[in-house]
Parts: sequence; C-alpha cells; structure tokens
Amino acid sequence: MARKILKRLMPDPESIRKRPGLQFLGKLLHDPNLFHLNRHSVSVAAFVGVFTCFLPLPGQMIIAAILALLARCNLPLSIVLVWISNPLTILPIFAITTQLGRIILGIPPIDFQGEITAQWFIDEIERLWQPLLLGSLVCGVSLGATAYVAMRFFWRWQVLRHWRKRQKLREQHIDK
Repeated sequence: MARKILKRLMPDPESIRKRPGLQFLGKLLHDPNLFHLNRHSVSVAAFVGVFTCFLPLPGQMIIAAILALLARCNLPLSIVLVWISNPLTILPIFAITTQLGRIILGIPPIDFQGEITAQWFIDEIERLWQPLLLGSLVCGVSLGATAYVAMRFFWRWQVLRHWRKRQKLREQHIDK
C-alpha cells in the first residue's frame, strides 16, 4: 500500500523536530497532522514540494516547510521533494524555466555564448529575472498540480489493488 511504502522511506517525526534548520518552527512541529500519511496529506505535500523546488530562491527547504505548515500537509515529503532541484539539476531546470518565461513574455531568445557560470548569471540577472520568475512559477504550479493528481491516482490505485488482493484471498478462503 502507498502508506507502507512512504512510511518506510520517511524519517520519523522526532528526527525532523531535532533538525537544526527547522528549530525556528518550535512547537508548530508538534502538530501530528504534519506527519500523517493519508491521500490528502501526501497529495498536497507533493504539490508543495514540487512547486517549491522550481522557485528560484535560496532556502527552498525552509519555504517548503512553511508552506507545509500552512497547508497542514506531510512535512517530510514536502521537504524531500524540494531536492528535485539539486546541484546537478538546478542549471537545466532554470534554463528551461527561463526559456519558457521568455516565450510567454515574448522576449527575444537569450544568446548563451560561451560558458554559463555563476558570474555570467550575476551579470545577466537584470535581463533574466522576469522570464526566470515567470517560467519558474508556471512550471511550479503546473508540475505541482501534476504531482498532486498523480499522487492521488497512485494512492487510489494502491488502495484498489490491495482491496482486490484481499477480496481474492477471501474468495479462496470461502471456497476451501
């Protein structure tokens, strides 16, 4: 079942409460709803985590934690999903979101000559911030909504699969 899979992969609530980066949340972390594994909590957490991973801001894990608190969804899953954008994927993600934002805004193509480095990005931030932000928000909302729907379907599929399995076992038991 989906709950068993997630429970096996998730850290326990006490280890999360002891994380130094989340200490500023204090007693808010003692809300048991933040650690429930049900279809609603997990689906909303999928949205929060995927949406947050596309934000071109530092502190994405803290933002995901705050959004999880506000939405009262599964906190660990929200934070873990932020790591979709990691040091290996961040440049391709932001390049794609910048191009999407550029297309939406009708800005001419950005000429990527030479290496794309941190210094290049700092020099070009004035031209890039609007398409980057818009593209990131569009991708975050659309892919977050896709993650929400996918998690709800996955959860439902797991429940139906488990139910059918139990039903077959019952029928076999009755036939004996």
